[in-house]
Amino acid sequence: MDGALSCFTYPIDAAYILQKKKALKKLLLQRPGLIEKKVALLSGSTIGEIKPVLELFLLYHGIKPVFFEGGYHLFFEDLVFGNPELEAFTPDIIYIHTSNRNLLHWPSPTDGEEAAQALADSEMSRFEKMWQSARRFHCPVIQNNFEAPLYRLLGNRDGVLPGGRVRYINECNRRMASYAASHPDFYIQDIHYLSGLHGLERWCDESQWYLYKYTLSTSCIPYLCENLAFIMKSLFGKNHKSVVTDLDGTLWGGVIGDDGPEGIALGAESPAGMAYSAFQTYLKELSSLGVMLNVASKNEEALALEGFSRPESVLKRDDFLCFKANWEPKSQNIAAIARQLNILPESLVFVDDNPAERDIIRRELPDVAVPEVAGPESYIEALDRGGYFEVTVLSEDDKKRGEMYRQNLARQEEETAFEDYGAYLESLAMTAQIAPFSPDKLERVTQLINKTNQFNLTTRRYTAAEIAAIAGDGGYLTLAGSLTDKFGDNGLVSALIGRREEKLLVIELWIMSCRVFKRELEYAMFDELVRRCRLCGIETIEGVYYPTRKNLLVADFYATIGFDIICDTETERRFRFHIPVDYTPRCRAIRVAQEKGDGEA
Repeated sequence: MDGALSCFTYPIDAAYILQKKKALKKLLLQRPGLIEKKVALLSGSTIGEIKPVLELFLLYHGIKPVFFEGGYHLFFEDLVFGNPELEAFTPDIIYIHTSNRNLLHWPSPTDGEEAAQALADSEMSRFEKMWQSARRFHCPVIQNNFEAPLYRLLGNRDGVLPGGRVRYINECNRRMASYAASHPDFYIQDIHYLSGLHGLERWCDESQWYLYKYTLSTSCIPYLCENLAFIMKSLFGKNHKSVVTDLDGTLWGGVIGDDGPEGIALGAESPAGMAYSAFQTYLKELSSLGVMLNVASKNEEALALEGFSRPESVLKRDDFLCFKANWEPKSQNIAAIARQLNILPESLVFVDDNPAERDIIRRELPDVAVPEVAGPESYIEALDRGGYFEVTVLSEDDKKRGEMYRQNLARQEEETAFEDYGAYLESLAMTAQIAPFSPDKLERVTQLINKTNQFNLTTRRYTAAEIAAIAGDGGYLTLAGSLTDKFGDNGLVSALIGRREEKLLVIELWIMSCRVFKRELEYAMFDELVRRCRLCGIETIEGVYYPTRKNLLVADFYATIGFDIICDTETERRFRFHIPVDYTPRCRAIRVAQEKGDGEA
């Protein structure tokens, strides 16, 4: 990581970011692999300083934004009554910057329950009308909820009595959360939490409101933008997938090789021990969300494992996928973990109490995230506030990710026992289900599309609304592929979208999870694609490959399955396949099972 960009890692240097905006932008624009996204900013207040700071954080996460900025205080009008410029902009994401200043109704301190609820009904119906109108753009919408009021006429009863402003804001926030829970592609930026975290009096500067109509202090704008960028980068597939942790001084206090399992600090017997136990609990909870846990420690493996024998250890050996406890450089072990899991180094977050080890990893593996930590009481804060694992969608496959990768490691181990790779594939007893996108799969398909980088031929990204629209459009042919074998269920791991043009099909997207590389699922997908094309009279298939630094492994993929190259430039390679009458299926090792109710193309 460039030292000049360390201001963007937790804890961010807000003052430096505000002061050096232009220089930082110039530096960030030089980063390779930026993806361009159109971001519409609609606001109920002044946002002049928000746009350039948000741009910096998005660039830091690999997203190059193109902005549309709505008129001052016209967020409702732009969405409900329409704005030709916004319509023409066709945003990839909409951000509605609001605060409690944008509430039209407030209860009187003497109001009863019925009157206060009627006001909340009126307030929220206005916002829901706006949110429903925004759905026509078929893109994610993010809006702030409401920060607490700066004063409480009813004192500590303000959150209790129906006429209290604290209670009223809590009720509006509750209703907003309920709407978000039931409407895909609508997300809340929780400034109620953020303002409390940074201090309400610091967050809201009354003088800046009266002078410039800023609803938050300019000094807090970087914190707002940092948090907003977490949501956006998660939506665009930029989350991390795994924690790699040290042991001594990180998961427990002391050195296991010197102190033995009885002598390490862990559990309720000491303040430090409680902090280490709390961090282990945090990691255990992260793993339940699909974040994979791994170890890279300079240690004797047998001694290291003894630390998990302590009854106070929340984590056990089985909670970790890769366990590298040896005397090799940690950079080598971390690189090996990435290869073993078949994920990119940028998917990893490395936690180590030793500043020298952290600096080595930043230098040797610059794509690996390395949060700055101090004592054990800071570990949770560093990971949590760093936004590495921001949850926007939590699918069933997410919850099972650790188990799926554990099964993958078992497959790799079994592979070493075979000299013939084809025989190994046959031994897996694989079954695939390949069918058009169905309503129950849309969430997972969207998530897979937006986070897959290696087997991704066009690198296109789609919103949930766009995928739903494509699934219901007869002008497209779609396929979603799931794979099971004797070790378990890999889940939905491949997706394909083709646009029909009479007797031609143009593949707009083809992705596959790294978990199933080289298992012939790509052949099974293509066989099924050819079958469906023939059923609906399609004679030719065209595909395009757009190169990035992450998808080089599929540069020649189309050629390997029989396509002819028709265009080859630095920015794209185009291929064409004429479906023969006597097409021979490519896949040999996978049985394809038709899903119940699966209709033909």
